Amino acid sequence: MTVNSATARYEGLGKNGKGHVTTRSGALDAPYGFMTRFEGDPGTNPEEQIAAAHASCFTMATSFALASEGYTQGTLETVCQVTLEKDGDGFSVTKSALALKGAVPGLSPETFEALAKGAKANCPISKLLSCEITLEIAFEG
Repeated sequence: MTVNSATARYEGLGKNGKGHVTTRSGALDAPYGFMTRFEGDPGTNPEEQIAAAHASCFTMATSFALASEGYTQGTLETVCQVTLEKDGDGFSVTKSALALKGAVPGLSPETFEALAKGAKANCPISKLLSCEITLEIAFEG
């Protein structure tokens, strides 16, 4: 078992508040708030952090699935887009769209697709999310 942590601090309230989020490892140390979430100001937002977590978890799961089948060389790249939509008086994350590109010598496109779909279903972040999760695959050989 591993336990990881992050700390978010918010000073001021609502749209006028300013937040800052850090991770225990120091990999993330960024401002966040209404303006970074909805207006494009520099900084991060929770949906971007979820997208980063899902992309990295899924890509690692796919890598391990390929390694378990004996493949030792290749490149994987995943873009994840997380959708936040208005939901009544609030908001809901409604979708996490994964787009995977891969190049693995000696691997068939069918095997690549099967392993990627298994990784999508079984990566811990996919299991955490209760929204729709889609997967687009581009195999380059």
